[in-house]
Amino acid sequence: MSNFPCKQPVLVTCGLPYANGSCHIGHLRTYIPADMFVRTLRKMGQDTVFVCGSDTHGTPIVVNAEEQKITPAELVKKYHVHFDEIFKKMGINFNRYGSTDDITNHERTRSIVLDLEENGYVYPKNISIAYCPKCARGLPDRYVEGICPYCGQTARGDECDIGCQRHLEPGEIKDPKCRVCGSNAEMRTQEHFFFKLSEFGQFLTEYLDTLHATPNAVNYAKEWAKDLKDWCITRNLEWGVKYPGHDELVVYVWVDAPIGYIAFTEEYMRSAGRNWEEIWKGDSRIIHFIGGDIIYHHCIFWPAMLKGANYTLPWGVVASGMIKVNDKKFSKSRGYIVWVQDDYLAHGFHPDLLRYYILSYTSHTKDINFSWKEFQMKVNKELVGSFGNFVNRVLTFIESKNVDIKGEIEPGVMDAIKIAADVTKSELDNYEFKKICDSIITLADFGNTYFQSHEPWKLIKEDPAACEAVLYNCMQIVKALAILAEPTIPEKAEEIWTMIGYEKGSLVNATIDDALVPYDAGLKRGKPAILFSKLEDKKIAEMEKILEDRVRAADAKGAGKKAEEEQKPEIITIDDFAKMDLRVGKILASERVKGSKKLLKNMVDLGEPQPRQILSGIAEQYTPEEMVGKTVIVIANLKPAKIMGIESNGMILAADSHGATLLVPEKSSEPGAKVR
Repeated sequence: MSNFPCKQPVLVTCGLPYANGSCHIGHLRTYIPADMFVRTLRKMGQDTVFVCGSDTHGTPIVVNAEEQKITPAELVKKYHVHFDEIFKKMGINFNRYGSTDDITNHERTRSIVLDLEENGYVYPKNISIAYCPKCARGLPDRYVEGICPYCGQTARGDECDIGCQRHLEPGEIKDPKCRVCGSNAEMRTQEHFFFKLSEFGQFLTEYLDTLHATPNAVNYAKEWAKDLKDWCITRNLEWGVKYPGHDELVVYVWVDAPIGYIAFTEEYMRSAGRNWEEIWKGDSRIIHFIGGDIIYHHCIFWPAMLKGANYTLPWGVVASGMIKVNDKKFSKSRGYIVWVQDDYLAHGFHPDLLRYYILSYTSHTKDINFSWKEFQMKVNKELVGSFGNFVNRVLTFIESKNVDIKGEIEPGVMDAIKIAADVTKSELDNYEFKKICDSIITLADFGNTYFQSHEPWKLIKEDPAACEAVLYNCMQIVKALAILAEPTIPEKAEEIWTMIGYEKGSLVNATIDDALVPYDAGLKRGKPAILFSKLEDKKIAEMEKILEDRVRAADAKGAGKKAEEEQKPEIITIDDFAKMDLRVGKILASERVKGSKKLLKNMVDLGEPQPRQILSGIAEQYTPEEMVGKTVIVIANLKPAKIMGIESNGMILAADSHGATLLVPEKSSEPGAKVR
């Protein structure tokens, strides 16, 4: 049984873009599928609200503003306007695109924090936080970097972004340094406030079993729900939502950012004359579209916070795969990035081409690889060669021959349209947007075959009545394509709609079932125009060169920075080195850690009676099969740590060069041999 349409109102949200930089195609991996989802729901008659907004708080905003010598408010206004404009250009139509710095969000955040306090889920606690004596200020989150206490990798203050990807609480990071001046930080005691996340383990375990989520979201979340720690929800910053009763503290950004979903709903519903509580405190279906990197926040922290404050819980979480560029990990620092405005729109590429590429490339939970060559091939083959070709040849033939089309819809034609319509309805439940796109191209291919096999250029001379009937059936397919393709390529679908005689702007109100309603042959059709033009090799070569130059420049900058860093190593004494018990180890067994993309659990022979269990963040570079039998170098006297609930007793050494590369002895060495 299909989940939609349903009697409850549906709210769809997107993870908030951070107002700290320009929009790139990685952002669109979330927003375009969400927009298609919303447009399709509305074509099914579903009451649907679509909101998003700029994430405007947190330390990166403050750091960036300081570097540019402007205020955080000036910085976020600039990028808030930028994202709002880009979304509109790309046909992403939110009912409300707000800002977490809106007064509504400040008020709603403080209200929810007070609810959590009253319900006993927030408490004060004195903790040690990093402080920079040279800069004379506390160092929250990304103002500080050091060593992850769980896996030993270099980490920023709020997350082990390179290693185990664990959320880090204030004061947890080891050997803290100020990211502004590079000085060693000192630890100072201060009162902060904590959310009792640890009390929600049983609730989350049961809740996740009912969540309508993509497998990548719910599977990771179920592992994380087994080992919950309380979250510090305050920070030492001036920019942000003031913590109630403590103006020297602001609310942690991962508290006020998701509350933005509620605030934006409030703002829209108020303008529409509706009550926001019908969604956030009533029987509704709230669906979050997010990137795979923020699953923890949306499947663990957010539902626990909503439960603690007595708000409606999310009904679904749709987590996307990431985007690669030329089969390389998406990276600003390494130049593997495509900017939506400067690299795409400014070069004259139509928004619908990128919408189609993102939606049709692969399953929503898998990574998309963007390359200009693949983009060219997909557009030219599917949109130009199949979809556009069919629409153009039908409308041009009718126009040029001045044919008076009429007749009955053939059962085979109606069946082909119904199949495409049914796929749209059924696969929406599975968040399988590629399958929906494929069904549209299949219908266009059917149309091309139908047109070609009936040879209307011959029928018009031999049997005019038969020719009129064939073209009427073709026009029915064209109508169906416009309706079914509107959620994917809205602007181009609208062009078809007006060309076949329907009123401009009315396509958005056409339902999926209207694709099966016979075309009105009496409509006054517009002049046919080419829908899609072939992407030429010369233009694609130009775009490839822009990307190549960017990567080359990033490599040169990175090499220069690395050389500079290598010239200034930290000096240690022989006594410091002697403290490390470095030994040769042999890996006896290895397996992936469930719920982590980066971690492997290894059993290592160090010449002791029992092998050691050691976790390593190298699953993206080595498979478990490749690890078994390798001779490696291990720090054997590292303090044991728990990572994702699994104890790790040591560290396997690797060089950080284009991903981790294991350090191995040049000659055969026995397990347990000392490294000196």
